Amino acid sequence: MYAVVGCSDCQALKIVEGRPETTQCPRCGKRRKFEKLRTFVETDDEDHAREVRSSMLANRQDEGEAFAELDSFAEMESQVEDVGVSDEEYLEASGIDAEEVAAAANRVENRSASTRGTSRKDTVLAALRELDRPTEDEVISFADERGVPAEYVREALEKLARRGEVSESRGRYRLL
Repeated sequence: MYAVVGCSDCQALKIVEGRPETTQCPRCGKRRKFEKLRTFVETDDEDHAREVRSSMLANRQDEGEAFAELDSFAEMESQVEDVGVSDEEYLEASGIDAEEVAAAANRVENRSASTRGTSRKDTVLAALRELDRPTEDEVISFADERGVPAEYVREALEKLARRGEVSESRGRYRLL
């Protein structure tokens, strides 16, 4: 639910989603209980609430007739998408290969998705679990694919070995 409400101090109009216990005026900063605010309209449609608020603001400035001639928010949003050049056209006109940009974006997204929620240390430990007696370079390669810098991996392996959590023999590591 969306409500168009007014501030009793500065007469600002705003849209409030849901029914919060209190809400703060964006203009004057006054916090009030939601139920004490003057509600002009309640609707389940956010676009309808935006239309009502905009209409009220236009009427305050004696621009109600001009506002009435405008398209709805939804119609204007769809028109904006059809105006101008697409991202691909812009990149190509700038001499940049749009397919390469898309591929790079996918690589970054895949890398960040694979490391989301996983700490750097967890990545190093995962390498030691998943790889069979890996070398430092193999752990670094594993971690690099997941966005963990090589310097961190070296330091982590050294600390893990000092603590006795990992053993290193002839350049190969294993978890203890």
